[in-house]
Amino acid sequence: MDEPAPTSARSSPLEVLAVTLRLGLTSFGGPVAHLGYYREEYVKRRKWLDEATFADLVALCQFLPGPASTQVTMAVGLMRGGWLGMLAAWLGFATPSAIIMVLFAYGVEEVGGALHSGWLHGLMVVAVAVVAQAVLGMMRSLAPDRERATLAVVAAAVVLWFPTALGQIGAILLGGVVGALLLKNGNNNASPARLPIEFSRWTGAALLVAFLVLLIGLPFAASAMHNQALNLAAAFYRAGSLVFGGGHVVLPLLQASVVPPGWVTNDAFLAGYGAAQALPGPLFTFAAYLGAVMGPTPNGWLGGVICLVAIFLPSFLLIAGMLPFWDSLRRLKVAQSALRGVNAAVVGLLLAALYRPVWTSAIMSPYDFALAMAGFLALFMWKRPPWLVVLLSALGGAAIAQL
Repeated sequence: MDEPAPTSARSSPLEVLAVTLRLGLTSFGGPVAHLGYYREEYVKRRKWLDEATFADLVALCQFLPGPASTQVTMAVGLMRGGWLGMLAAWLGFATPSAIIMVLFAYGVEEVGGALHSGWLHGLMVVAVAVVAQAVLGMMRSLAPDRERATLAVVAAAVVLWFPTALGQIGAILLGGVVGALLLKNGNNNASPARLPIEFSRWTGAALLVAFLVLLIGLPFAASAMHNQALNLAAAFYRAGSLVFGGGHVVLPLLQASVVPPGWVTNDAFLAGYGAAQALPGPLFTFAAYLGAVMGPTPNGWLGGVICLVAIFLPSFLLIAGMLPFWDSLRRLKVAQSALRGVNAAVVGLLLAALYRPVWTSAIMSPYDFALAMAGFLALFMWKRPPWLVVLLSALGGAAIAQL
């Protein structure tokens, strides 16, 4: 029997960079909204991935520590353009917000003043529309029957009752167990298409070993050499390695790493966190701000680069290390059954996030609800591009602020 065709052809790193740079400039709303933008761009518009492969990547990245949404786009870059494609995907998605955060650390008043304007609230409102569209689209493909739809709702309830990283992991594990036991009959008997990964499991294993060596070795090296740059690298690498659940969950760990030693004042930390909420792209680029605003050297641009690379490096090693094993695992029959449950649970996670924090932080009045519904209508029925809907919603938020 012939092997299924690969899910996608190759792209040049420059093409990957161009696509992800546009996403990095327009993907407002946080990590859950990012998945909605990705699905629109990678699955529906460019057809770089099919629905099943996209869902499997999301499931893998939910299991791994680090910024799940950024890891998804890094995995897509690796499959489309090889190692340079992976680097290009990260640079395109993370660079815009990282540059703005470093500028904010230097005291750019225009950025700080914009944080409290009405357009920011409009961006928060449009995230409701983006996430709602993502939940609806993924539910149609990943939870189309009563069993999986019920599992999605149960997973959403678990996450809402236990709003921690452990709650998220527990919901995904529950989905996997239920899928393996009860969802053994899929829609077809065909094996999923192979992921276009051009390196072996030996290479993947070496990358996973490198991840562990750096996690254990960097703190010892920093302590032995009394080097502040190594101290920064160790602290931010640890944050990127041990945090599940995305950007908001990493904040307490970063605060504990940089505030008590006196590297960053608590007021500066909170100001930067407020700035990060206003920007597109990954919240983990907050690390660039912290590196730039620090008192001890290296700081400024150099400190920002060190902290930014250190917090994302675990994601490079984990994603590239796991993909060869994930490709083999997802082709096993029992794994396919488990993945049906996991993917339904991921829909539940998105459903829970649609309520909290997306809805609860954005919908404060009937005007906000009307703006969110208009954004959903533009995206879902009128098929308008997300960047245009984001722009119009920002303007709408500014108009509402004048009422």
